[in-house]
Amino acid sequence: MIAAAWLRQGGSVVFMSLQYPSHEFIISGLRKVANLELSEYETRSSFIELDAALKGIVTVTNRHLKANLVIPDIWDSAIGQASSMVPDEGPGILVFGSALNLLLFSPTYATEVLTRMKSTVEEDKRRTYLFSVSTTAKEDMIAELEACADNLIISRSLKNPFRLFMQIVRMKNTDFVSDEVEIPFMPEMLEEVKEIADHSRKRVIPLISKI
Repeated sequence: MIAAAWLRQGGSVVFMSLQYPSHEFIISGLRKVANLELSEYETRSSFIELDAALKGIVTVTNRHLKANLVIPDIWDSAIGQASSMVPDEGPGILVFGSALNLLLFSPTYATEVLTRMKSTVEEDKRRTYLFSVSTTAKEDMIAELEACADNLIISRSLKNPFRLFMQIVRMKNTDFVSDEVEIPFMPEMLEEVKEIADHSRKRVIPLISKI
């Protein structure tokens, strides 16, 4: 919803959703959740797809990269390249990254890539970052990343039926409502999202654990 609003206000979005096997799922999700056709914002959206088998970055199209984001130097380069594919207008460039916990399963690079994530959030003033993480995997490391964020929102889920709740914990220089609210998504939609994300995690985590 935030990414859709950003596009509608004239900004650009770099999508870096690591838990999805294809950016086609992001297109479908925006259509279902936000009633937004990403094809109408084609020139203002780009994609970074995680590929842990690569040694670097591969340009798939003029708006689509594949990159081994586990390697810290590639993290910076991929964000820079994907950002150069879209105009920096309106509210600017939003980098929307989700399931960042996946990168922390690398025994070699976990600590360094966490440092890159933190410095990105704290120091890069050229872009706005919207990062989504799980607190059930690599909880201590994720807590370090959360501490760097200007704004922090948490969510939790309940089952039978599948429901999602959200609460604002912190926002910088503005008042906010801290009451927990239920997010109005149908249980079927949440189940579909979880099924695709779980499938990808089961495939990606073993690969990253060997890097």
